[in-house]
Amino acid sequence: MLLLALDTATDGVAVAVHDGERVLASARAGTARSHNEVLVPTVAQVLRAAGRERRDVTDVAVGVGPGPYTGLRVGIATARTLALAWGARVHGVCSLDALAAAAVAEGVSGEFLVATDARRREVHTARYLVVGGGDGVRRTAGPDVLRPADVVVDVPVVGAGTRLYPELLGGERGPFDVDGGALAQVVVDALAGRGALELLPPEPLYLRRPDAVAPGARKRVTA
Repeated sequence: MLLLALDTATDGVAVAVHDGERVLASARAGTARSHNEVLVPTVAQVLRAAGRERRDVTDVAVGVGPGPYTGLRVGIATARTLALAWGARVHGVCSLDALAAAAVAEGVSGEFLVATDARRREVHTARYLVVGGGDGVRRTAGPDVLRPADVVVDVPVVGAGTRLYPELLGGERGPFDVDGGALAQVVVDALAGRGALELLPPEPLYLRRPDAVAPGARKRVTA
């Protein structure tokens, strides 16, 4: 197995290569406005760092959001195109799940929330519970899009939302952005029948309409 994982749901892009046992290489690059320019070069860079060729890739994983419309479109379209060209399987992962998995790897325990930037002065949130027996972490509620003031902060909160609204979300606490290695591990565990996080179709997970919409019909001008 050789899994290429990528995510464009948060600022910049996250890419990693996993061989089914460990992360061979990973990188983050760019900003929220440069997904299209940096994603494919970062994929090539990470494959080189892992010492693997694109023909070696058997699976492609992609974060499906929630996140900005344009960013998700770039990541998912790229993942599907690469998988088709390389004859690989493609898997979707809730990007908040990948952040939760990274938080657990960094020592978060018990019950917690993930909150990321949803623009429009809102956050994307989901609630998680760390469980034993090899299951790692389970999503118990969400994902949702909320105003920061409407988030019930009765457990620790991690994610970029805490950096934007620390006074409402209990202070800054990382991880702040999706890690490609954590996303890859979610897929590896799910394919091996481990863990409690489910894989999703490679389709964008939107929680509201995109900012850009087609203009409506022009109104008739009357005298």
